[in-house]
Amino acid sequence: MSNSSASSAAQWITPVATALTAPRSRACLTGLHGSSAGFALTELWQPGAGSLSGKPWLIVTGTDEAAERLYDDLLFFHRLTGRTTDSLTLFPPWETLPYEATAPHVGLVARRMNALHGIHGAPAARVVTSVAALIQRLMPAETFVRSLLRLDVGGSIERDTLTGGLLRLGYRRVSVVEIPGEFSIRGGIIDIFSTAYGDPLRAEFLGETIDSLRLFDPSTQKSTRKLDRAVVLPAREYVRLDAATEALAPIQADAEWRAPDLYPRMDTLFDYFSEPPLVVLDQPAALADAAADLWERIGDGYLRNSERDGVSPYPSPERLFLTWHEVMTATEDRPQLALEPLAAGDSSWDPVQAFPAQLPASAGLGVRGTSFTQTLSILDRLREAGRVALVARSRGQVERLLALLREHDVPAVEWTPAHWKGSGQAKAPFYVLQGELSAGFLSTELRLTVLTEEELFAKGTRHKPQAKSKAATFLSSLEDLNVGDYVVHVQHGIAKYQGLKRLTVTEFDSDYLILEFFGGDKLYVPLDRLNQVQRYSGADGHVPRLDRLGGTAWAKTTARVKKDIEEMAQDLIDLYANRELASRHAYGSDSTLYHEFEAAFEFEETPDQLKAIEDITRDMESSRPMDRLVCGDVGYGKTEVAMRAAFKAVEDNRQVAVLVPTTLLAHQHYDNFAERFAPFPTKVALLSRFQSPKETKAILKDLAAGIVDVVIGTHRLLQKDVTFRNLGLVIIDEEQWFGVKHKERLKTLRTQVDVLTLTATPIPRTLQMAMASVRDLSIIDTPPAGRLSIRTQVVRGSDKLIREAVLRELGRGGQVYFVHNRVETMERTGAWLQQIVPEARIVMAHGQMDAKPLEAVMLKFFHREADILIASAIIQSGLDVPNANTIIVNRADTFGLAQLYQLRGRVGRGGDQAYAYFLIPDEGTLTGDAQKRLIAIQQFTELGSGFRIAAADLEIRGAGNLLGKQQSGHIAAVGLDLYMQMVEQAVQRLKGLVVEEEPDPTLRLNVSAYIPEDYVSDPHQRLSFYKRLSSCQQVGELALLHGELQDRYGLPPDPVERLFEVMQIRLHAKVLRLDSIEWKAQSVAVVWGAKSRITPTAVQQLMDRYKNRVRFLSPTSFELQMSHQDWPSIFRELAAMLQSLEVCDTTTSTKT
Repeated sequence: MSNSSASSAAQWITPVATALTAPRSRACLTGLHGSSAGFALTELWQPGAGSLSGKPWLIVTGTDEAAERLYDDLLFFHRLTGRTTDSLTLFPPWETLPYEATAPHVGLVARRMNALHGIHGAPAARVVTSVAALIQRLMPAETFVRSLLRLDVGGSIERDTLTGGLLRLGYRRVSVVEIPGEFSIRGGIIDIFSTAYGDPLRAEFLGETIDSLRLFDPSTQKSTRKLDRAVVLPAREYVRLDAATEALAPIQADAEWRAPDLYPRMDTLFDYFSEPPLVVLDQPAALADAAADLWERIGDGYLRNSERDGVSPYPSPERLFLTWHEVMTATEDRPQLALEPLAAGDSSWDPVQAFPAQLPASAGLGVRGTSFTQTLSILDRLREAGRVALVARSRGQVERLLALLREHDVPAVEWTPAHWKGSGQAKAPFYVLQGELSAGFLSTELRLTVLTEEELFAKGTRHKPQAKSKAATFLSSLEDLNVGDYVVHVQHGIAKYQGLKRLTVTEFDSDYLILEFFGGDKLYVPLDRLNQVQRYSGADGHVPRLDRLGGTAWAKTTARVKKDIEEMAQDLIDLYANRELASRHAYGSDSTLYHEFEAAFEFEETPDQLKAIEDITRDMESSRPMDRLVCGDVGYGKTEVAMRAAFKAVEDNRQVAVLVPTTLLAHQHYDNFAERFAPFPTKVALLSRFQSPKETKAILKDLAAGIVDVVIGTHRLLQKDVTFRNLGLVIIDEEQWFGVKHKERLKTLRTQVDVLTLTATPIPRTLQMAMASVRDLSIIDTPPAGRLSIRTQVVRGSDKLIREAVLRELGRGGQVYFVHNRVETMERTGAWLQQIVPEARIVMAHGQMDAKPLEAVMLKFFHREADILIASAIIQSGLDVPNANTIIVNRADTFGLAQLYQLRGRVGRGGDQAYAYFLIPDEGTLTGDAQKRLIAIQQFTELGSGFRIAAADLEIRGAGNLLGKQQSGHIAAVGLDLYMQMVEQAVQRLKGLVVEEEPDPTLRLNVSAYIPEDYVSDPHQRLSFYKRLSSCQQVGELALLHGELQDRYGLPPDPVERLFEVMQIRLHAKVLRLDSIEWKAQSVAVVWGAKSRITPTAVQQLMDRYKNRVRFLSPTSFELQMSHQDWPSIFRELAAMLQSLEVCDTTTSTKT
């Protein structure tokens, strides 16, 4: 820090720091704006600030959001000034309602346990928490310390002791570890997802000794880091330390509320500190109010739930929570520091010291609509007065900002902590760094300006990314076949899967897949032929006819489907040809203005988003019209991808039409586009039924004259009276809501202009066209940072459940959608809801309302002037309300799958945990279809399921023909996978590409090769490994798979090693396109056909090498005498012989 800024810092630090060294002192810092509280505390804790830096501190805020914000700011300023962040801890509360019968989220328990572990072990812990977390009593600190399990490499622990310890700590035993609080045992390997680490832990035992400890990635199950020692923290805040067998029973969901009955006394957060902490209160009066509100909710929850269990009622609130008076009494002997934005609360605070900082807005920064050039001139003036640091959220954005500043001929460098200690010379360059900061501030006294990218580009609130959960995406890739499922054998037809069976053939064991055909005939498929078996995906509810083994029906079916596919493929080729022939003027490469537009995006782009933007840029810079489908889940950033394309088109003097299905969505898109395009010379217009004829006429006139650059509207845009001066790009949002007529009008556009289609759940036909490469496809499958998957429940409706769901949402300041799809009974439903939740403000909206009142209701909800919106299904393609995070769908059994998915996508858009309740009627059973749809929606909860939902819909309904309306039953006849494969091959053939059939050699090697149950116990996992083995294309892939198997399950037993060796021989045989390899008593016979890659040179070299041991049985087969009879020797010799034939093949082909 420069001398002048250091002296001005001392002017406010010294009086405060001096006061805080005295017991019972009450100092106050005022004038704290933006992130300046975080900066002030960081400076107070610097090593030079007397004895304060070595003391523990407790910082209390009014809300959980404020605590997270302050914690992030503290982390940022510690890194900015080059200080360690080890002592900083955030202690969050549970996110459950008081006395609610659900366990706290395990992710939150993990953060709390880590915090307590850190506080207990650190003499100078700095803990940030909220009132809600502070007033909750905790398990005794002594119990917490005794409960910790410590594991050391080389140490010993009995398996039963470890298992018992994990169960007492609230861990659940599972087959594959995915989330914190789970453990699994496989032979000598124990996987534990300890709440102490971000990744799960793998302990490998030799007897009772720990041989190795390592962390692994749950998505790939591969090891990431070795450890010498590890600790296992509790997974529930209800730890039973006694040795009784009841202590090993599963912990009840509401156990935490009963903790006072388990322990002799409850502790508080203060008891975990090594010595009483100094206390920082963020606006003390607001903290007292927040505590009063919390106690009101606690009392309400206790009364509501006290009768749930008459036998053992819940402990009363005072046994579980502290009052604010008790908190103040506990801290009255400690020095206290109040943080206030304006002035001290009363005269008891002394000294009162003003912090020298202003908001960026006071200097004209962060004002919407300000162009980047204006902002730069203000910053340049500030740069004369001291250092200016610009904070970007991501590494990529740092690079972009540096490039952007240099494009504007302004000096800019990346910040390092060394700059903090620098001289602070006038007119230093701009500093850019990556970090998470809630808001900026400027201080002429401290000669420092810190600005976030939001303030730099005058954008909305900052969106904090969340650490990516690695929850096992890995599981979704498994072949989850169950006994009784239908499968397709490529050669024999449709059969039923009857499981895996180990058979002994000529004294050797191997696993076989059992398929049952018509008449009970069984086919045993050896594992090396597993790639011929596919899962059958046909129309929903369609039970396929089993084929007769060896019959002709399957051959006829595939021939018929193939013929129709050939015809259809011809149409596809024509469509391709027209697209290839059409050409237009190509767009230029990205300009400085485009980079400014790009940098002003307020989120961190996900990798998939960047890939989609790249694809679109490439399409637009080529001379062929673009026809691209961007498939991304609801709220995954498709709109931003479209905006980038629109900006590129507008920059090239072409007009853009954005077509959306509903008027409400048109309004929202209009607001978003207008806001993003405001600092640039662009005119955005809206065409909708909410406008007067006069307004519409003016817009149409401007469109024809080329004054309007971007027009957003519903199908009104497709009418004949809409003419453009130079239309370049059409963006279609949620294509599934447009009818055939609209699409025909769009098809005529497709040959001359670029078309970009955005959708969350593509209609089956679109998806199929994209999969068959008729249209280019970009999939955005990564959730934006900070998104959590939506907790989905299908439940029978009850007043209590609905009240609890609504209160939970309103309790955290959120809003609720209640979807009721019958307009005639909506009023009655509203009255019933008002009875259940009298404190809620309720509004209603449905498609039969007039335009103006409908818009008014929606905007009222959007501006948080109502708590519950009762609506028909019109909201499924409607407004984005980031504050609405609970949706309740009445009579969910009457909705389609894509509809349910779209409805659920309305919530969870702001980074908070969202909840979806699908209510089904009390009486009667659901139809088969409704049941299947609700099961699907409950299963597809992970983020980014829209694409998979569409694929499920493709199975449920059958796709029909790609190009026309005829719903051919081809998918039902041969299954989805095979159908797609046939389409692809037909298109390639007609394009003139040679489609070689994959070689399928027969191996008859007498060796026991399989995966034993005691090595991999889960049949789904075994089947998955078999499938992956048979799909390997190179020996290197086998090596990787072998490494993964060993990493997850320990040293492979003999049969597994043999299996890998057999698969290696099979790969060599496939490369050479052999027909068969058979191991006889003393020799190995090799047979090949006309398409084989064995050359005359290879045969000659074989004879030279093995001389008398080779005997030719025919021109295309030989027998090789083996010098040993044991499998390891035979494998080595056979592999070497096949490799030598491959080498000859490659050298010959190279020469030719």
